[in-house]
Amino acid sequence: MTTPAKPWRGVHVATALPFHDDLSVDHDAYAEHVRFLAAGGCDGVTPNGSLGEYQTLTPQERARVVETAVQAAPAGFGVMPGVAAYGALEARRWAEQAAEAGATSVLLLPPNAYRADHRAVVEHYREVARAGLPVVAYNNPIDTKVDLTPALLAELFHEGLVVGVKEFSGDVRRAYEIAELAPGLDLLVGADDVLLELGVAGAVGWIAGYPNAIPESTVELYRLVTSDDPADIAKALPIYRDLHPLLRWDSKTEFVQSIKLSMDIADRKGGACRPPRLALPAEVADRITADTEAVLAKGYK
Repeated sequence: MTTPAKPWRGVHVATALPFHDDLSVDHDAYAEHVRFLAAGGCDGVTPNGSLGEYQTLTPQERARVVETAVQAAPAGFGVMPGVAAYGALEARRWAEQAAEAGATSVLLLPPNAYRADHRAVVEHYREVARAGLPVVAYNNPIDTKVDLTPALLAELFHEGLVVGVKEFSGDVRRAYEIAELAPGLDLLVGADDVLLELGVAGAVGWIAGYPNAIPESTVELYRLVTSDDPADIAKALPIYRDLHPLLRWDSKTEFVQSIKLSMDIADRKGGACRPPRLALPAEVADRITADTEAVLAKGYK
């Protein structure tokens, strides 16, 4: 298998990061997880995203996570590290580290140390683009308080600074305006619970959470909702309904703990999170457990 011409497309799993009992990174388990996702039909991984708890890692740990992913990835399997940082110069250094490690693209939030204005956002993407790897923008106005609007994305795209966007605003209507203002900018599904809606709207990728636990079924669902065949959409709808109670946990505050708990139930190593994330309250854990067990009982995997 050769690396595709646009290696940021397809299903890239925002990988959860396993820890040892002392909360040190379990790199062997992480490498095994990357191989598991490749065998499950995924197209790549996105290490050092929020789901990978990158904010809690030391610089040495963060660098090694990228290296571990690249080394574990089979030929043709994409590695798109998150390179978010408070400063643009630091984010560029992370993009350079990703390139040196052999990554195929990077995922970049806008500045998030403060509510950056238009000029600061554009310059932030200019700085990181200088590292040379394809940059996928990450629009998460809920957490960053900076909104990459369709017009701003079009500006970044037409300047050659970004190749795609992970859209996590939750507003599926934006897909059409993005396509109008920036034809050629790749739309990547950014939240699991809008997969169908953005899939039929023209998404060509998905930076995904729940494939960590059930890769084969979620990859099948992605292929169906992005096929442009009405028969496939009809086949996807009952699957989407079955999975949606689980997928929507990806958009909740507890998404890291939720997905790790679902992984544990599915016989994957999810495990504990590093502080400040705490163990889930019993009633939330019970709900996620029930949702996960219901999906597994229906044969999804």
